[in-house]
Amino acid sequence: MWYYDNILYDEVPKEYIGFVYLITDLPTNKMYVGKKLFWNTRKLKPLKGKARRRIQVVESDWKTYYGSNEELQQLVENSHAERFEREILYLCAKKGEMSYLEAKEQFDRNVLLSDEYYNNFIGCKIHGKHVAGLK
Repeated sequence: MWYYDNILYDEVPKEYIGFVYLITDLPTNKMYVGKKLFWNTRKLKPLKGKARRRIQVVESDWKTYYGSNEELQQLVENSHAERFEREILYLCAKKGEMSYLEAKEQFDRNVLLSDEYYNNFIGCKIHGKHVAGLK
């Protein structure tokens, strides 16, 4: 279960494409900061006699997602889901905003310098136009 402002969050909002999140391992208090899209796009073959590929948009696995860190994934696989608290920090309308807010949270929390986080990597390539909506 995901929580946003201490309220259970289980529906995809139409105005947002994804979110920045914090997962906490309750017994150890170790955390993970990441981002996740609500929707995935798949490119399908063109219809017979057509040249353009078709694009199908489907809901992602965000409801059951526990991050991309391998150590965290192993813990989730070997433990009960109740061991982890999943919190949405920001709902984002654009991918650039989501990338910026994820990186900002990771740098502000010093996730690479602290043993309190599962994060091993911060990757971002953000342009000023990506965050124009945040100003």
